[in-house]
Amino acid sequence: MPTHFTRRSLLRGITAATAVAALATGLAACGGSSDAATTTDSAKSGEVVVGQVSNGAATPTTIKVAEVKSISAELPAAVRKSGTLKIGIGALPAGFPPLAFTGSDQKTLTGSEPDLGRLVAAVLGLKPEVQNSTWENLFVGIDSGKVDVAFSNVTDTEERKKKYEFASYRQDNLAFLVPKKSTWNFDGNYENLAGKTIAVGSGTNQEKILLEWKAKLAKEGKKVTVKYFQDSNSTYLAVSSGKVDASFGPNPGFAYHNKQTAGTPNATRTAGTYSGAGASLQGLIAATAKKDSGLAKPLADAINYLIKNGQYAQWLKAYNLSNEAVAKSEVNPPGLPLDNS
Repeated sequence: MPTHFTRRSLLRGITAATAVAALATGLAACGGSSDAATTTDSAKSGEVVVGQVSNGAATPTTIKVAEVKSISAELPAAVRKSGTLKIGIGALPAGFPPLAFTGSDQKTLTGSEPDLGRLVAAVLGLKPEVQNSTWENLFVGIDSGKVDVAFSNVTDTEERKKKYEFASYRQDNLAFLVPKKSTWNFDGNYENLAGKTIAVGSGTNQEKILLEWKAKLAKEGKKVTVKYFQDSNSTYLAVSSGKVDASFGPNPGFAYHNKQTAGTPNATRTAGTYSGAGASLQGLIAATAKKDSGLAKPLADAINYLIKNGQYAQWLKAYNLSNEAVAKSEVNPPGLPLDNS
């Protein structure tokens, strides 16, 4: 997440729409504590089940994966000797499906982020130990050594590189949400917004981008109408009722909404994505470790092994996030510039 604007917008795009489900299925994580109790995952040797107890946020999928000794040999000695990969997730207090939240058994931390951490741990021959905290305490945990690596929708930024090292694994995208029956698509061209009414969250990264497009269109004598709603439920209702042509927000939240509404009269689809970093740079989500920890390369190599051998695609498909796939994991790729991070 390049800024708290982007994180807040993700929460705005998901939390209100899933509040009832959260009460019913225990999506809300342990209240009254800044850090959830550490959980150690156990799974059958040679496989990881992603999307467990996800209450429909994912399609549960058993993925075959085992240690690759040439990659695990790259680990820092202390981590290799410990036999455990301590994975940090910043999903307290309420979680943010489909990325990270407490599952329907009210104890398992599920979601695309911890599940990728589990897959990477398997390649590294380590036991995954998932620790949930608030977003702020996630970085405290990395700094203190309480966790080895964060898999928590962290955007690669040049500012963060002052303290952390990265292994990228997913595109950081915004998206347009439309009714499934709509024929409109963004197609990466802001001019396709001319004559449309678009919902967006106030004070978010996507609002900033949308208002820039609005100004460009105005110079061309064209108009896009921007609408604001108090919460996600109101936004989704506006989309389904035709009050707006589309909503512009974080792609993972819309992917989740698409899955939740599939087969209903209010079914939606994604009508195009756009980099959260803007036109000049594809934003990237990355595994985040302490700078000079020696973890970025083995993490990237593990992710690239998963990409090459198909497990990565299975993971993304399970969470309906295939449109955020990267061709390869990179160590410390160009991140959001200092003037925008």
